Amino acid sequence: MAALLEKISRYLPLILLITAVVALLQVALQMGHVFSSLNLGGWFNRNSNLIWWIFSGACFVAWTLAILAYLRHTSRLPAWLTRWKPLMDILDRLTNRRELERRIDTKAEAVYIDADALAETLRSRVVGQDRVCRELAAQIRRRLALEHRGKPIGVFLFAGPPGSGKTYLGKTLAYAIGRKLLHFDMTQFSSGSFASTSLFGAARGYVGSTTYGKLTAGLRDTPDAVVLLDEFEKAHPDVHKNFLTAWNDGFITEASDGQQISTTRSLFVLTTNAAIDALAGLARQYADNPDELRRAADSVLRAAGFAPEVLSRIDRIFVFEPLSGLDIARVAALEIESMIQGYGLEISAGGIDPQILLDLVNRWRKMGYVASARDLVRAIEEVIADSLIEAKRNGAQQVTLAEQDGKVWTEVVR
Repeated sequence: MAALLEKISRYLPLILLITAVVALLQVALQMGHVFSSLNLGGWFNRNSNLIWWIFSGACFVAWTLAILAYLRHTSRLPAWLTRWKPLMDILDRLTNRRELERRIDTKAEAVYIDADALAETLRSRVVGQDRVCRELAAQIRRRLALEHRGKPIGVFLFAGPPGSGKTYLGKTLAYAIGRKLLHFDMTQFSSGSFASTSLFGAARGYVGSTTYGKLTAGLRDTPDAVVLLDEFEKAHPDVHKNFLTAWNDGFITEASDGQQISTTRSLFVLTTNAAIDALAGLARQYADNPDELRRAADSVLRAAGFAPEVLSRIDRIFVFEPLSGLDIARVAALEIESMIQGYGLEISAGGIDPQILLDLVNRWRKMGYVASARDLVRAIEEVIADSLIEAKRNGAQQVTLAEQDGKVWTEVVR
């Protein structure tokens, strides 16, 4: 019977067409016109009631089997029917079929990458964090090669001062391994109940319970995404707790319908600016001892407010070093180039006056550890934006930047 229903479910449209034809014949027979008009003999007229009952029985059986096949195909058979042996799938009878289906759908596949090539890609885009790029690439290679995880590919914490490239490395990593980025600024989820419902959905009966949360919807649609949780320490503690099953058990629960969404193909990257002074010292002290660095960083982050249960589920803590010297100049040069391109212009080769970069480096140093890339961008915008706008209005396509008497001038390259 189970095999018959499986076949019937494949031919539902045909069955529906046949039953529709049978229904039309029933109507015609009942009216007593079809067979008499075709002059097929008096036997049909004498036995029209018998033929009608035969057609009715065939129609009833076809519809019954079609409905059972549809319900079984969509796993909607009533519980008392699923226990009837003729209707049971062999997997329903011998194992937990739904759990097997879930695990097959979320089974991890081994992926082999070149760690050196990935590290080089990351280093070429993220300035001043060569050690972190190498270690991160090695971790990603090991995790992607695993076939049986039951947990996310990785849960990595990027810790260090603002402006050291934590967020940018997370974005660059997603691009480098060809995965979609789900980026969340966790400062937006610092309030109580709203914080959780916005990410994980609202329970039934509450406003918004008909739609998925931002995170659960993202992972439902792209289960292999890189999830970047920026400034994670600023989220509400209830939000932190909701991530525990995602990192430990391999799924996250959508509150609106209770659906468990797999996280076994996802990669989580957390960033934090907590305890930047202490972490900077640890990074220098244990530069060649990652295990001791992890232990010391774990202790410092607990003192800074990270819950022990959160830290215990983080696979690796990467401590970023503050930028210094030429690395600050490199970041400044890249930001200047990006801003010039944002105005539809190009910077010529060697087109940035070294004094401009030196002034930006000194400005960065005065701000100390509180300096960030955003501060650098604002400083650059104050210095060059007006002259770039004027150059664009005058039809320029390529420019150079020069400083004279403390002012930056944009020169058009002809």
